[in-house]
Amino acid sequence: MNVDLSSAKWFKSSRSGGGKDCVEAAFLDGGLVGVRDSKNPTGPALVFTPSEWDGFTAGIKGGQFDQS
Repeated sequence: MNVDLSSAKWFKSSRSGGGKDCVEAAFLDGGLVGVRDSKNPTGPALVFTPSEWDGFTAGIKGGQFDQS
């Protein structure tokens, strides 16, 4: 999927503490969601469809990605 991210409005979680080691997200046209590394804002970004984003955030909330 090739998506133009040049006008994306990136943001960090309010829980990030303002550091540079964060993940940033942007809500894009068509319900897409972009995710990138704040240390490398010109680097690659992941782009999720609405259903992929819903599945990803449900997995986070459900502990699917816990490393403990």
